[in-house]
Amino acid sequence: MPPPPLPGKKRRIGVMTSGGDAPGMNGAVRAVVRMSIAKGCEAYGIYEGYEGLVQGGHLIRQMQWEDVRGYLSEGGTLIGTARCKAFMERPGRLKAARNMVMAGIDALVICGGDGSLTGADTFRKEWPGLLKELVDNKELNSDQVAPFKHLNIVGLVGSIDNDMSSTDATIGCYSSLGRICEAVDYIDATAFSHQRAFVIEVMGRHCGE
Repeated sequence: MPPPPLPGKKRRIGVMTSGGDAPGMNGAVRAVVRMSIAKGCEAYGIYEGYEGLVQGGHLIRQMQWEDVRGYLSEGGTLIGTARCKAFMERPGRLKAARNMVMAGIDALVICGGDGSLTGADTFRKEWPGLLKELVDNKELNSDQVAPFKHLNIVGLVGSIDNDMSSTDATIGCYSSLGRICEAVDYIDATAFSHQRAFVIEVMGRHCGE
């Protein structure tokens, strides 16, 4: 049985990182967890991205204030990320929906790039149908899914590509730009020494080439 809904407008908020890791993801997770707790909500870490959402079990864990201590100084993502083929198919998303309901999670914060946020949008669109299918398949009953009729999703753009429209800077782009400038400074000395012109290609998909 899923836990009962929290009183008032309090929510159980799941946070996950997905796709390629980017500097600043840990800071985003820390902020979500601590602000959720500060506002009287409960925070849950979903480990290994969408894979954790599909697998459930120990990959979905409640997080306390002290669990994210030290996150700001760490690179990558401490709650993990993984490509998940299962989530690309409806049966995988059906498992993810069931795991969310059973954990009592009614809001989701996803930090990732284009593919991760596209998956989140698909999940949002299918949510009512997924709940109905779970009830029709007798995996859950109507009373269990009643508090979860509406799924709240927030997308945080975590990407070194900085290729999201209407966003001045994505999470991680300034750190990657700093690394690029550092590398260019190093290679400039070699180019000058040999009196040659170097062409440098950087990541960025449709930005930065």
